[in-house]
Amino acid sequence: MTTGKINVSVENIFPLIKKFLYSDHEIFLRELVSNGTDATLKLKHLISIGEAKTEYGNPIIEVKIDKEGKKLHIIDQGLGMTADEVEKYINQVAFSGAEEFLEKYKDSAKDSGIIGHFGLGFYSAFMVAEKVEIITKSYKDEPAAHWTCDGSPEFTLEPSDKTSRGTEIILHIAEDSLEFLEESKISGLLQKYNKFMPIPIKFGNKKEALPRPEDAPEDYKTEFIEVDNIINNPNPAWTKAPTELKDEDYKSFYRELYPMQFEEPLFNIHLNVDYPFNLTGILYFPKLGADLQIQKDKIQLYQNQVYVTDNVEGIVPEFLTMLKGVIDSPDIPLNVSRSYLQADGAVKKISNYITRKVADKLKALFTENREDFEQKWNDIKIVLEYGMLSEPKFYEKAGAFVLYPTVDGKFFTLEELKENTKETQTDKDGKHVILYAGNKDAQHSYIQTAKDKGYEVLLLDSPIISHLIQKLEADNENLTFVRVDSDHIDNLIKKDENTISKLSNEEKESLKTVLEGFVPKQTYSVQLEAMDSNASPFIITQPEFMRRMKEMSQSGGGGMFGMGNMPEMYNLVVNTNSELATNILNTADKTHQEHLIKQALDLAKLSQNLLKGEDLTAFVKRSFELIK
Repeated sequence: MTTGKINVSVENIFPLIKKFLYSDHEIFLRELVSNGTDATLKLKHLISIGEAKTEYGNPIIEVKIDKEGKKLHIIDQGLGMTADEVEKYINQVAFSGAEEFLEKYKDSAKDSGIIGHFGLGFYSAFMVAEKVEIITKSYKDEPAAHWTCDGSPEFTLEPSDKTSRGTEIILHIAEDSLEFLEESKISGLLQKYNKFMPIPIKFGNKKEALPRPEDAPEDYKTEFIEVDNIINNPNPAWTKAPTELKDEDYKSFYRELYPMQFEEPLFNIHLNVDYPFNLTGILYFPKLGADLQIQKDKIQLYQNQVYVTDNVEGIVPEFLTMLKGVIDSPDIPLNVSRSYLQADGAVKKISNYITRKVADKLKALFTENREDFEQKWNDIKIVLEYGMLSEPKFYEKAGAFVLYPTVDGKFFTLEELKENTKETQTDKDGKHVILYAGNKDAQHSYIQTAKDKGYEVLLLDSPIISHLIQKLEADNENLTFVRVDSDHIDNLIKKDENTISKLSNEEKESLKTVLEGFVPKQTYSVQLEAMDSNASPFIITQPEFMRRMKEMSQSGGGGMFGMGNMPEMYNLVVNTNSELATNILNTADKTHQEHLIKQALDLAKLSQNLLKGEDLTAFVKRSFELIK
């Protein structure tokens, strides 16, 4: 029997401390199960290159709870260790066996799936255990070894009578960590961290029914046998080539990832790259609402099928964090930190690759089946519009597939839209004008007026549309977006060039004076325009610039302008060719004149959803009086 002290030197104790200052002690199970997986994959590789003369078989990792004995067992059937290797890899704390192995076999081990960053992971066991035992037998023809340590630098190492290849780690759970002896706790951790580990993981047994014999009597009772309860999927969809998978396979894997999600994903993107870095994964586009925050943290990050985190900021471009799915890369460390991600060049390359891959997939979907893409547009637009604003590389490619729907349900790309409207929608300054509505119902009368003139009106209703419009205008010279209820609309639809006002200049001045006597000056600027006699007598429009600034402020991008506290300002456009304008001008009774103006103003406000509170109550009362 050997006794001694674990060799922990000053220069390597700090990486150890840094590595295991975890906020959650539960991480120990991930580390130990991953060590077992690592040892099993190492053995598989050595057998494949002829260095290990043994049968690989069908190895599993087993996790067992001994509640009465307050022990937790993690057992693998990997390559095991000799007594000398225990001395080297366990007692010399900061020596990483996996890293040494990778260095030695770096060419042939490239695709063997070895985790490689778990050299110190074993010591995480002492976060929950007061004593730890290792019973291990190497694949080499050497005696088994039994190592014991109570968390101090003291250890014992003696021969063991273990005859089967592999390693068993026994944790004597400390009194303050007895929760890790509960089946539900361990099962939950295995599902969280090890659900897709590449080696089958057994946790307990389950009963399976035997087939009913063909000649079984009517009162035959089904017989059951106990079988291993394998709790993980060692071959998840993202580890396979896209050519091996059908649409149903992707949907089935989605249900496996999100068992409580009842809606099917709209489509998926399979990531698969081995140069200049390794990355695999599957991203799913779910149906999305207008809320930019609620969907985040649904993508799971893995390192060689070991769960790392669902906070993928820095690895996945921010606009794609609203998607769901899995990303797996051995180039990302297990103990990932935000500061590391921000500083690491490989991570930035991964982010750029994902952006490009998603853009290429969207273009392919658009090209292959535009009708289907259009049907899904409203469920994915918020992601793509956000991507155009936040990722220059995505913006460069987005013109080929980002759509602009009309109020009539037609869809155009921006280039198609410009081509379709260039002859009819040019303002007096020569700018190409794209009309749009933000709310089809609230702006119905304005939409109808524009459509009556033969103009195309888009329906752009996402919460970030004001920001996107600013960018599109900045990048497209001579292009301007104008909302249908904007004052800028006057340049297009205020009147035909041949429409002449029925009122003389003197009458118009008199009418304006009368109107300004009853219309609140602090809110409305009165404008007289000669329009078709059938057009609305009173129309309220908004100053385009001020409205945009307020919208951007409310959606988080314009706070610097301080627009949120500015008073609402509107234009009241009065059609001088309307019968109402003539009646107002010719009415001698000031009270009746006031009623006409207030009623018309309230109707205009009502069409803009601006009539509320006391004003709405007064309007309803006045309307009933008029129809008595």
